[in-house]
Amino acid sequence: MVALPCFHQIARSFPESRRIVLTDIPTSQKVAPIESVLGKCGLIDGVVYFPPPPRKLRDFLSLRARIREARARTLIYVADRNLAGTLRDVYFFRACGIRHILGAPLSRDLRRLRVDPETGHTEREAERLARCLAPLGPIDLDNPEMWNLRLQPDELRDAQSALAPLRGRDFVAVSLGGKVEAKDWGDDNWTRLLRLMAGRYPNLALVFIGSADESRRSAALALQWPGPTLNLCGRLGPRESAAAMQNAELFVGHDSGPMHLAAAVGIPCVAMFGPVNMPKWWHPMGAKHRIIHNMSGVQVISPAEVLAAVQAVMTEVSHRVSRDLLASSGAAYACGAVGESRQ
Repeated sequence: MVALPCFHQIARSFPESRRIVLTDIPTSQKVAPIESVLGKCGLIDGVVYFPPPPRKLRDFLSLRARIREARARTLIYVADRNLAGTLRDVYFFRACGIRHILGAPLSRDLRRLRVDPETGHTEREAERLARCLAPLGPIDLDNPEMWNLRLQPDELRDAQSALAPLRGRDFVAVSLGGKVEAKDWGDDNWTRLLRLMAGRYPNLALVFIGSADESRRSAALALQWPGPTLNLCGRLGPRESAAAMQNAELFVGHDSGPMHLAAAVGIPCVAMFGPVNMPKWWHPMGAKHRIIHNMSGVQVISPAEVLAAVQAVMTEVSHRVSRDLLASSGAAYACGAVGESRQ
């Protein structure tokens, strides 16, 4: 997901080329295969998977044969590797007949996150990847179009069908999961947060997003909410989940794939981060998100802190809706005035 702007830039730079992604086979049901995220949006034309480690010689020979079959001559390197791994990959792809390799982080600056000397914060991974692909031109990470998943009509229909039980009620998207246990905030914290939120926002519904193995846990925590809830864990793929979340008031969850999906469709996120990664590295792009990152551990973050972030986002959402209503009212009045003057 953080590489999505890179895929847009590659498609713009090679509009007439067949674009094939080479990637690992997912080893966990919590990890979505890449075609479930990008397969329908026209940014890629195919996927070649190679088996997870430990790989044998025949695996590499088979992969080389498939790359040669594809007659690929250019490789766009969008990966996170140390120098040894990058050099190994470059030599391998040269042996596969690749003539041009763009984006390989051979320099130390491209392999490492830049650090702001004033704040001490790192850049985001999306920014590092954009720097690696500088030969293709600048990538504007603040441009929403660079995060466009190009959701298809059938995906939007599936999402609307899944949300139908809410009957149009405003809702908050919630995701409890994450593929790393150290990122889990814990059921006690979630229970306290939902009770606090229920006191503030009793008219909202909750929609739980995640993988199938998170469904039972989400159902149990949904009992803490006095209003309507909808458990979509395992019922929707990543793209349909994104289509559903684009109707949400906000997203609340961990550092996770659903968080990045919500951010991609323009939904403000309240997300809890722990010490698994450095601050900002995997934060979603944009100023409208409220990220609580505690390097002492994600479970140290209090439900009151998260509630305050939710309130800040909801206040901004309310202000934005009011501004939009005023703007539309002003436009309608202006149109009426022009019409009258013409009479």
